[in-house]
Amino acid sequence: MPRRRVAKKAEPVLGGGEGTCDEPAMHRSGFSVTLCAMKPKIILLCLAASLSVPACSSDGGRWANDVESPFQNEAQAFLDRYTATFQELYYESGEAEWQANTHIVEGDSKNSERVQAANEVLAAFTGSVENIEKARAFLGRASELTVLQKMQLDAVLYAAAGNPQTVPQMVKDKIAADAAQTEALYGYSYLLDGEEVSTNDIDERLRSDTDMAARLAVWEASKNIGPTLRDGLKDLQRLRNATVRALGYDDYFAYKVSDYGMSTEEMLTQLDKINRELRPLFRELHTWVRYELAERYGQDVPALIPAHWLPNRWGQDWGALVEVKGFDLDGALRESSPEWLIEQAERFYVSLGLEKMPTVFWDKSSLYPAPKNASWKKNNHASAWHMDLERDVRSLMSVVPNTEWYETTHHELGHIYYYLCYTNPDVPPLLREGANRAYHEAIGSLMGLAAMQPRFVEAVGLSTGEGSGADPMQLLLKEALNYVVFIPWSTGTMTYFEKELYADELPSEVWNERWWELAARFQGIAPPSERGEEWCDAATKTHINNDPAEYYDYALSFVLLFQLHDHIAREILGEDPRDTNYYGRKEVGEFLGGIMRPGASVDWQQMLIEKTGSDLTARPMVDYFQPLFEWLKEENRGRKYTLGAL
Repeated sequence: MPRRRVAKKAEPVLGGGEGTCDEPAMHRSGFSVTLCAMKPKIILLCLAASLSVPACSSDGGRWANDVESPFQNEAQAFLDRYTATFQELYYESGEAEWQANTHIVEGDSKNSERVQAANEVLAAFTGSVENIEKARAFLGRASELTVLQKMQLDAVLYAAAGNPQTVPQMVKDKIAADAAQTEALYGYSYLLDGEEVSTNDIDERLRSDTDMAARLAVWEASKNIGPTLRDGLKDLQRLRNATVRALGYDDYFAYKVSDYGMSTEEMLTQLDKINRELRPLFRELHTWVRYELAERYGQDVPALIPAHWLPNRWGQDWGALVEVKGFDLDGALRESSPEWLIEQAERFYVSLGLEKMPTVFWDKSSLYPAPKNASWKKNNHASAWHMDLERDVRSLMSVVPNTEWYETTHHELGHIYYYLCYTNPDVPPLLREGANRAYHEAIGSLMGLAAMQPRFVEAVGLSTGEGSGADPMQLLLKEALNYVVFIPWSTGTMTYFEKELYADELPSEVWNERWWELAARFQGIAPPSERGEEWCDAATKTHINNDPAEYYDYALSFVLLFQLHDHIAREILGEDPRDTNYYGRKEVGEFLGGIMRPGASVDWQQMLIEKTGSDLTARPMVDYFQPLFEWLKEENRGRKYTLGAL
């Protein structure tokens, strides 16, 4: 069923930081951290609303009209009733979650109480014994159902597993624990030298400060939230596992992976393959950065990169280490308003043949930072929300005019347009989601990449300095320090920690030790000094708390992004993938519309093969950076490599 997630932003491409969007880019399609068990996010009634979007148009609502037998009619009647009841509960849950993320008042429990109440009612419905039994009964005669009916019934059971009313008290406890953890996470006040600072402030200082003592203080300030989240995460580890086990899943990680039609072992095999394919390039980047930063900071060359040397709190994005001369996008944006960034992103999508954003987006989104003197806070983690699985689409951002937010606005609107495309009469509300979770992130990241390429930037009227004087190799280096560096973090440190957290029930007494062991193995980084178990550095990552066991979505989305981009560049535009301009190319919009329009009503692997001619592969990503790989090998000649094989 459609999921509404509070902030799955894959870190901003060529950006970084929880205050902007530290993930490839996140969307919230469905309801939220408290009900992240919902597969696709579920449901609205107004199924016949068609869009005026040429690239996403459909040929009429066939999904509810293809039943041919009494048994199919019976199944359809159940799905219709389920959908209708869920619509009201779903929207109420979404509004409660939205308020809880956009208006946080310290000491005020009204938001968390409203979220808990709304989600308990919704959970009682989606996880009801009656719905479970009926869905299972219909699926017991699956060969007699239509394909779309079977897919919807599978979604009903997937949603039920997150909140099965066979264990009602357990579900109630989990909802309460989720709400409390979210409030603790986003209500926390970061302090530096006794003064409160925002996550935007922390991220900017890690990107720009060259004083080592100051960098250390900033990095440590970013980690002080961890201990405050430890107990809540410990409860959630237990409760998340217990709820899904009630419907037969081995553990919470296996439950989330099953959304791809894969087992835990199959998913880890796929991720390990991607990581190994990119490891030679990452090894060169790791070596180059070790020597570059040691010289910059006047230090000895370390074997593992100290975490506070890097421009990101988790070492997931190193792009800020490189400033490309002749391509000063920050400078080009300096005089722009935050409003311009969002409006320009919309103009890009319209140029591809898509509609303008609906009025509700502008009326109800929360797009800019909370005022400095505000008595309330907001979740600064960028996200896109499909409130009703119809036309109520919103985004939660904190836009300021810089490169990170320029990319992020394009990324977030990618999620919004995905919502609008699959909200059509051909796609039942229960299947209004990406073809898989990674597809949503891939579309957003793809559009972020496209918007960052020099010819595109020039085409939209941004003057970045010397223009054609920008060094292509430095541009590739900056991109690789984002995209490639992200892979070992996402497929390794994050994925393996969460796998062990749930599948292996990793004891809290060794969380910090294991976190840094994984960071050393996969990312080649280390803490500035010994970090004992009084800390909880894993919990400083938003997704560990409120978007659990899905972080590999981002890794898969990057692989998909380069696969789609390679096809668009070579087969549609006839351009070098490293230097494209999508702007105004309606054939690109048609291609993307063909991917977005079916939502989750198609097999994701089959669609990928049909659209690109290949199954999921990291080869296009490797090929994209091949010139950089050769350049790095020359730069690193005579240097010592310290990153081992996986």
